[in-house]
Amino acid sequence: MSAWEEWLAAQAAERDAAGLRRGLSPRAATDRVLDLAGNDYLGLSRHPEVTAAAADAALQWGAGAGASRLVTGSLALHHRLEDELATYLGQPAALVLSTGYAANLAAVTALADRDTLVVSDAHIHASLVDAVRLSRARLEIVPHSDVAAVRSALAGHDGRALVLAESIYSVLGDAAPLPELAEACAEHDALLLVDEAHAIGVRGPGLVAAHGLATAPHVVVTATLSKALGAQGGAVLGSDAIRDHLVNRARPFIYDTGLAPAAAAGALAALDVLRGHPELPDVVRRRGDDLAAALGVEPAAGAVLSVPMPSPQVAVAAQAAALEQGVRVGCFRPPSVPDGISRLRVTVGAGITDDDWERATDVLVAVVKEHG
Repeated sequence: MSAWEEWLAAQAAERDAAGLRRGLSPRAATDRVLDLAGNDYLGLSRHPEVTAAAADAALQWGAGAGASRLVTGSLALHHRLEDELATYLGQPAALVLSTGYAANLAAVTALADRDTLVVSDAHIHASLVDAVRLSRARLEIVPHSDVAAVRSALAGHDGRALVLAESIYSVLGDAAPLPELAEACAEHDALLLVDEAHAIGVRGPGLVAAHGLATAPHVVVTATLSKALGAQGGAVLGSDAIRDHLVNRARPFIYDTGLAPAAAAGALAALDVLRGHPELPDVVRRRGDDLAAALGVEPAAGAVLSVPMPSPQVAVAAQAAALEQGVRVGCFRPPSVPDGISRLRVTVGAGITDDDWERATDVLVAVVKEHG
């Protein structure tokens, strides 16, 4: 066995011993399991208007954009989507990228460098963690949603500073104290970057807009099109100057192929459906509150309920028990969970019928009672 083979085998054994072995489970297009694990919060990924728009765009524009956007890959679809996203979120401008992950990489690496202090909430998404590493900025990690710690970090720095937060956090489902964070950043001439991946659509135009911060010059928003909008892609939203800077300096934008036409058109159609059906977020909120009460956990600010489990092994067993009864839920285990506690991650969706939702609730209550 070569040195590499020995290392890979040792890594696999270590994962097995910790109960952290992961694997891919392909699902069929006709899968009949109730999906409470994905991120299609509003059920728009299969909405007939969304799928029709995606199919038409593929026929009209082709399967891909064909090049990076600074070559020939910037399509009229992209610019229309950027205009619509900016209007919906109340932002001056938007720049669309191929994924939400790329949007976070682009924003942080273009705005931060060795001379920048990045103040990061301890619970930010892995894409932001990786972005900070690539930026080579000086990093200070502060306790989760601790505004006083953010103020203290900013007070000790004289140069450019960037504060990172999510409006709704992806694991625990709690909301950030955005008004207080924005105030702290304004006082210290810092930029606040807010990842709205889990808020847009579920909370209308997102929590930045809800708190009246959409036009604040010191607030930048990143977003994904793959969750509530049911498509794929990401966006950075902010001032015209921010957009222009990213077009010229953000490597994940400059060197990546433009977003596929089908995804861009699908996201545009999803925005139209969302505007026409403002009751969809209310369905998510009502179901989420009811399910949280039934499971005995805190209600979420968004569409994700976090259910603590005693260990990684028990979490996996609970997930398997739910799947056996036709309900798929997520299973988060260290190191994916910021507090080190294994959890079931339950997605509350508006795209499931009332009867199926009632059945899923019954299954989850029984499984959590048995394993929790």
